Amino acid sequence: MSRLRAILFNLAFFAGTAVIAVGGFWALATPRLSMAMGRVWSRWSLLVLKAIVGLDHEIRGREHVPSGACLVAVKHQSAWDTLAMPVVFGDPAVVIKRELLVVPFYGWYAARAGSIFVDRKGGGPALRRMVAAAKRAAAAGRKIVIFPQGTRTAPGQHAPYQPGVAALYQALQLPLVPAAVNSGLYWGRRAFVKRRGRIVLEFLPPIAPGLSRRELMRELETRIEAATDRLVAEGSGSKPENKSATF
Repeated sequence: MSRLRAILFNLAFFAGTAVIAVGGFWALATPRLSMAMGRVWSRWSLLVLKAIVGLDHEIRGREHVPSGACLVAVKHQSAWDTLAMPVVFGDPAVVIKRELLVVPFYGWYAARAGSIFVDRKGGGPALRRMVAAAKRAAAAGRKIVIFPQGTRTAPGQHAPYQPGVAALYQALQLPLVPAAVNSGLYWGRRAFVKRRGRIVLEFLPPIAPGLSRRELMRELETRIEAATDRLVAEGSGSKPENKSATF
C-alpha cells in the first residue's frame, strides 16, 4: 500500500508541477509573481502529500521568528524542507546550490523569485557573492533561509556545519533563528516511498548578533542537533540518545 501511495503521489506531483510551471510561465515577468507561483506550487504539493500519502506537518515556535528581516538556519533532512519554505515564510530568500539554477522551470522560477544561489566549490568569491545577495534581500525585509550543513543529512547521521552561515551572521548583523526538523523520518533522501505521519518543524529562540564565529558555530550546532534529536525521538516513538554534537 505504501508503494502504491508513492506511485500515485509521484504521478500527481509531477503532473501538477508541469501544469503549474507551464501554465504559470507568465509569472516570470516579475520577482513578486514568480514567488507567488512558487507558493502555489508548494501549497499544492503539500496538500497532495497529505491527501495521498497521509504525511502532514506541524510548525512550532513561530513566536521565535522576528518580524522583518532575519537569518534562519534550518536543519536539512529532506526535500520537504525546501518545499515548505515558501509556505512557512511567504517570501523567503533561500540559499540553494548553484547546480539547481539549470534545472528547467524550478531553476528559472527560483532565480526570478530572488533565491540566493551559491557555488559550493567557489571559495571566497562565491561566499562574497552570497553575502551581497543576502544583504539585498535583508534590505527588502525578507527572511534569509540557509541550510547550514549544505546538504541533506539523514536522522542519526552527522555532517559538518559549513562556514556560509557564519559569514551571513557576521555580515548581516541580524538575529539568527535556529530550526530543527524530523522530516527525514518520513521522506528520506532519494527515497521513493514516503511514510505517513506528521513532520515537525520547530523554530528555536534566536541567537542575537555579536558572537564570534567559533561561538556562533558551537551555539548553533548544539541547539539544532539537540532539538533535532528530540524531534526524531518523538517521531520514532523512542527516547533521544544522550549525546553531544560533534564540532
